Amino acid sequence: MAQVSIVTSQAGAMIGHDGAMRFMFVGDSMTIGRAGDFTWRYRMWQHLEAALDGPCAIVGPRTELHDPVTGTPVSSVYAAEDFPSAARTHLAGWGEGWLHMAPVIAETVAAHRPDILLVSLGLIDLGFYTDSGQTALNARTFLAAARAANPHIKCVLLPVIPNIRAESDAPFAAECARFNELLAKAVADLDAPTSPLLLASHPPGYDIHTDTYDGTHPGPSGEHRLAAAFADAMHQAWGLGGAYVPAPDRPAVTASPSASPVRASAPPAVRTG
Repeated sequence: MAQVSIVTSQAGAMIGHDGAMRFMFVGDSMTIGRAGDFTWRYRMWQHLEAALDGPCAIVGPRTELHDPVTGTPVSSVYAAEDFPSAARTHLAGWGEGWLHMAPVIAETVAAHRPDILLVSLGLIDLGFYTDSGQTALNARTFLAAARAANPHIKCVLLPVIPNIRAESDAPFAAECARFNELLAKAVADLDAPTSPLLLASHPPGYDIHTDTYDGTHPGPSGEHRLAAAFADAMHQAWGLGGAYVPAPDRPAVTASPSASPVRASAPPAVRTG
C-alpha cells in the first residue's frame, strides 16, 4: 500500500457534497495515453466506480488519445470498450507540462467544476522546457489559478517518476530529484483547510523496465500502479474510497496501426490549446 508523504489538513477527511464528486485528470503523455492504451485514467475510473460510496463524475475538456502517426491528439481507440465516453474526459496532452497547464487551468476549472484534481506533471517540463526551480514556480502558479476558479478545490499531486533518460543523464536525474523536493515543499506550504493538497507517494514497486513500454510511458502494469498511487493516497489521508484493487482486464480492442510504440527519445508533439 502506498504511503502518503506529507501531512495534510484534517479538513481533507470530509470530502463530498450532495451531488456527484467530480474528478479531473491533469497530465502529460503518461496521462493522455496513446491509441490502443487502456490508460491509468481508465484504471482510476474503475476504482472510483467500485470504491466510492456515492456517485462520481470524470470531467474535462478533452477525450482523445495521442495518435503517434499524426503526432496529434485525435485517436478515440481506447483498449477498453467499457470505458464510457463521459468518463474519458481529461486535461492532458502529449508534450504538455506545468508550463502549458498553468495558463489554462483556471478557465478549465471554472467551466468543468471539478472537486478534485488528480495531477501528474513535470517530467516533460524538466526534459524539454524548464529547470526544476522554474517548474516548481509554474506548479505554484497552477495551484493558485485553480484556487482562483474554485477556492475549495482539492488536489492530489504525483511526484515526477524519472524515466530511462535519468539512468544515463545524471544532471537530468538530479533535476527530477530537486523538483520533487520543491513540489513537496510547495504542497506543505500551500496546503489549507479550505483547499487541501496531497502529495502521493512514488508508486511502490514501479519499474520503468517492466511497467512501461518504452522507459517512460506506462503499460498495463504501470497504469495500475499509477492509479493505485492516487487511490491509496486519497484513501489513507482523506478516507476517500478504499485501497486500490486492480480490476481484471476485459478483452482489448484491436488498435489501429497508429498505436505502435513511440521511441522514448522522440521529441514531444506539443498541444498548447
